[in-house]
Amino acid sequence: MRLAGKTALITGGNSGIGLTTARLFVAEGAKVAITGRDKAKLDKAVEELGANAIGVVADATDIVATERAVAEAVAKFGKLDIVFANAGIAGNTPVGGTTLEVFEAVLKTNITAVFFTVQAAVAHLNDNASIILNGSVISVLGNPGYSAYAASKAGVRAMARVMVSELSPRGIRVNVVSPGATATPIWDRVAPTPDAFNAFEKRLSQTIPLGRMGKPDEVAKTVLFLASDESSNVQGAEIFVDGGVTASPAGAPAFRG
Repeated sequence: MRLAGKTALITGGNSGIGLTTARLFVAEGAKVAITGRDKAKLDKAVEELGANAIGVVADATDIVATERAVAEAVAKFGKLDIVFANAGIAGNTPVGGTTLEVFEAVLKTNITAVFFTVQAAVAHLNDNASIILNGSVISVLGNPGYSAYAASKAGVRAMARVMVSELSPRGIRVNVVSPGATATPIWDRVAPTPDAFNAFEKRLSQTIPLGRMGKPDEVAKTVLFLASDESSNVQGAEIFVDGGVTASPAGAPAFRG
């Protein structure tokens, strides 16, 4: 097992990519602490994950709660080997139609909270630990209406490189996983019914070179690689898990003859 004897913290670990990653980490031998805002969802996730997992109710933007989550993880399982700063939100912030409150809420969750998650954990990390930050293809695609989200995820990429400079003396690696469109509950507001989601997925898939949306386990397996010793010389990288959207948008089905 690739994570035998290791301890991990996953923020936003009670659903979507976070929960899928937690399942994989436990299956690979890790002890995992997950955080989330919804106690009922968190309890359900921990019940599924089993004895090698704990859940701590914590809003990622609450620095004190994040510090408490780290402390509880360390008290239960020992010092941390892996941090996956996964928690984040989207948010429609078009130019000319956005309030300061909405814009700043996205930045607070997606960039400020990520920094303070790492800061809360760093004193409790073993040397040669692995930190993985959750980025996004939106940081480079220029999708309309996503100024705050794009800025926050580009900030994650830039911040990771600074963290590399600061943490490399301890052998701590910092890398970014950047998913493309992935089939998770994040789309429920856009496509709230199965039929609506199927139509949305069909339309969106025309813009993806591989012709389909990604699956949460495909992102989780990339996070597992970055968390494990298999990536021991991977430092400061950003890995896109996006079916080719950022590398070759002209290769999408919509552009084929």
